[in-house]
Order: sequence, then structure tokens, then C-alpha cells
Amino acid sequence: MKRLLILFILPLSLIGQNIEQIFSGKNEIYFSFDYKNKQELDNLSKIISLDHKTNKYTAYAYANKIQFNNFLKRDVKYQIINNNVYYNNISKNNWDYYPTYNQYVDMMYAFADSFPQICKIHSLGTLNSGREILIINISDNVYQRENEPSFLYTSSMHGDELTGYVLMLRLIDDILNNYNSDSYITNLVNEIDIWINPLANPDGAYAGSNNNVWGATRSNANFVDLNRNYPDPQDGPHPDGNPWQDETLMFMGLSDTINFNISSNLHTGAVVANYPWDTWPQLTADDNWWRHVCNEYADTCQYYGSSNYFTGFDDGIVNGYDWYEVDGGRQDYMNYFKQCREFTLELSNDKTPDPLDLPSFWNANYHSFYNYMEQSLYGLRGIITDSITGLPLEARVEIVNHDMDSSHVYSSLPIGNYHRYIYQGSYQFTFSKNGYHSKNINASIINNNITFLDVQLVPTSFVSIKEIKTQNKTTESIDLLGRKNNKTIKNLKINLNNDGSITKKIIIE
Repeated sequence: MKRLLILFILPLSLIGQNIEQIFSGKNEIYFSFDYKNKQELDNLSKIISLDHKTNKYTAYAYANKIQFNNFLKRDVKYQIINNNVYYNNISKNNWDYYPTYNQYVDMMYAFADSFPQICKIHSLGTLNSGREILIINISDNVYQRENEPSFLYTSSMHGDELTGYVLMLRLIDDILNNYNSDSYITNLVNEIDIWINPLANPDGAYAGSNNNVWGATRSNANFVDLNRNYPDPQDGPHPDGNPWQDETLMFMGLSDTINFNISSNLHTGAVVANYPWDTWPQLTADDNWWRHVCNEYADTCQYYGSSNYFTGFDDGIVNGYDWYEVDGGRQDYMNYFKQCREFTLELSNDKTPDPLDLPSFWNANYHSFYNYMEQSLYGLRGIITDSITGLPLEARVEIVNHDMDSSHVYSSLPIGNYHRYIYQGSYQFTFSKNGYHSKNINASIINNNITFLDVQLVPTSFVSIKEIKTQNKTTESIDLLGRKNNKTIKNLKINLNNDGSITKKIIIE
């Protein structure tokens, strides 16, 4: 196989050239510049898209024409970098290739066709280019909602960051083909509602043509960086000044429909587990939990990967804001607005590595892929119901003197199940919902273990039921608080009949 890397660094004399010449035949450019301090870097990050190669001395960035015009107003010296990689004579064995767009689509639909009992494909929508945003759902009861956490992997929202693209396809294949033969994978499928989207930006990945990833771009077809296009906890709904892109709306719609509990979005350009926050310097309420799960990911990669893999930064992990500020990122959106624990996973220094290297990245990461998926089963979990009717509730779960910055979670309908991930220790949990009495319960958590806690909430106001049947078959008027003629009912049992009526059996104190 032949691999050709084109790397041209254009001289500083180009600074004064016409911007139309710089963008001739391009919708975005890649460039570098030196900066004085983190404050300057954070300010510039609001008008351009910083790249993961950024270090303490030199920044690397992408910009479309409007962004670059704004950057030029800052009078910062820069260097244009043309960094293109393409491949020919591709081998298609052992997952060591980048599929064409049509091969990708065929592969995704073939997964669902081959494993219909545990695999279902969804199209989140079709872009103006005609390309689809596809996602696979894997579960032992794929057509039914269960008392399970919902887990999401999504890759390559930057179209030229493609290591995760192939690795997610291989992960789907590995799960499906090992179900009922590997007990560990079988248990994950049986206990977790798994969602995997290998390619979140097909227009960027196939910007050159559907036949290969030559010419892949970071941005989408509208020259927008999708990882700056989400609502931001600090900077509001449109921090990048762009309308929400179709890709953004599709994933926001998905997160509105599926209440994901844990997720990760996969990138390249560095090797590190980047945990929240990205947009502001304060730490999350669960910073120690994030360090625990990210260290677990990195440590496992160090064990199975090549020398020095996942050893940079703080032994393979980094707080996002400490690295550089990102506003409008998917990670912060999911954590703050959707109460989903998501971190950003950087898999390779090369954005689109030699496809022959993809098997080695798989060998280094697949144990960690499964470990992080398994984390969705741990922590405090249970079902919240109405104490009178037994019906499931969508209620708030909050940790006293701990939660902040939207770190609480909610139980999810139609099951009423909740999942609160927290570093080991003893905590007081508050369960609350409008129209119900709040309930405080103490519980202890052990890392990488499950604590089960089902909760019943008592309503604060009740609708009277005029016609009911009691033990002596007389017609009574009893409200749902459990009172009759100002006397307390000692024992109250309620049955919901098939015809919609309620049968009560009462014993008056």
C-alpha cells in the first residue's frame, strides 16, 4: 500500500496576501500561530476552532473564511499548513481500511439485517448532500424499553478525524458476532441499551467524494465546526454565531428522545481522555468520578497499547478547560443540558492515520471501550414510582451538599428508572417531583459496583374517587390520601381494573 503525506508550511510572507487566494478551492484552512498566554488563547478560541495539537507554545487551528477574517483583525502572525493525507492500493482485510460512503451505508444496514433480534438501525435524517446520519441500537430486546441505562458512542463529528469511525464499525461487529458466545459481551447487551454512531459528519469525511476520505474536512458542508455548534452552559444557544446545523439538530433530537445516561464522542489529533468542563474553569461536582473512569480508560490502553500510548498530559487524562477552552461543544451540552455523563475521547495523534495502523488502535482500545460501557451499570440505580398508584414517575435525583452545575439526574419514563454515577462514599440523596413529597435517603456507593434503591413518592394533593368498591361492597367517597370521614385508614390497597375503575380495600383505624 502506498501512503502519501503532503505537508507544506507556507512562509509568513503570505500574511498579506488576498484572503480569496488563501481560500482558493477550499472551504476551510489549517494554520498555526504562537500565543502569549492562556487568556489570549481562550479569547481566540471563540472565533476559530482550535486543534488538539495545540500546546503551551503554539496553537493549531481551523477557520472558514468568516472566522479567518475575524482572526486577521487580531494582528497575530500565522502560518498556513496544507496537511492532506490520502491512500491507494487499500487492503480490505482485518479492518485496515476506510470504507467508501456506500460501503459504510451497506455495512450498517447489513448489521441490522444479519442480527435483527438484537440490532436495529435508525436514520436520524438525510443531509442536503443525500448522505444519512446513521445509528445502530443494540439490545437483547431492541424493540422494547427496559429498566436499563442507555449508552452512546458517536465518532467523527470532525470529518477528518477518522480513527474512531472504523473502530466503532468494528465495535458493532464485535458485539454482534460475540453475543451468546462471549459471556461478558452477552451480559452487556442484555443489561445496557447500546447506541453507536460511527460517523457523525459524513459530509466532512467525504467532502472530496463518496469514493474515499481524501479531501476530508473538519467542518460540515456549510463550513461549520459541529463541535462549536451546540448550546453552551455559559455562552448560550449559539456560541459560534451560526444557526444549529442539521447534524446538530439531529443529535439534539436523539438526546431528547433517548435519555442517555453515559456517552463519549470520539476524536483524533491527540491521545487523551478529555473530561468536562470545556467551557469554564470550575470543576464538575463529580470530578473525582471523572478522574476514576478516565484513568481506568487510559490505564487499560497503556496496558494493551504500544509504548507511550495514552501516557501524555496527566497520565492520559486532562480536564478540558485546563487544556484549552471550547464553547459550544457536544460534551458540555450533554452533561449540562441532558444530565448525561459524556467525555471526549482522543484516539490518535494522526487525524486520519495510515489504515494499516487501525488494527493496532483497536487492540489498544477495545477493552477500554467495553470497560466504559460497563460503567453505565454502576453507581446508584432504581425505579421511582407513585406510592399510591405504583405508576412510574419522572422525578429529580439530587445529592445533598454535592450537586451543582446541573449534575443532578432524572428518572426516565416509561420505566421510571434512574442512574446516578458517583465516586464511592456515603451520600444523602433527595428524590423530588412537583406534586409529591420529597424524600431523603442515605446510601453508600462503591466504585465499579451497583447500589439498588427503588423509591416511592407520596402525592401532596389528591383527586377524590366517588365510586369505589370496598370490603363491604358499599359505595364510599374516599380520597387518595387514605382518609374516610376524617378517620385515618390503617390499610389501603388499590387495584387498577381492566375497565379503568379502581378497587380499594380499606381497614379503618
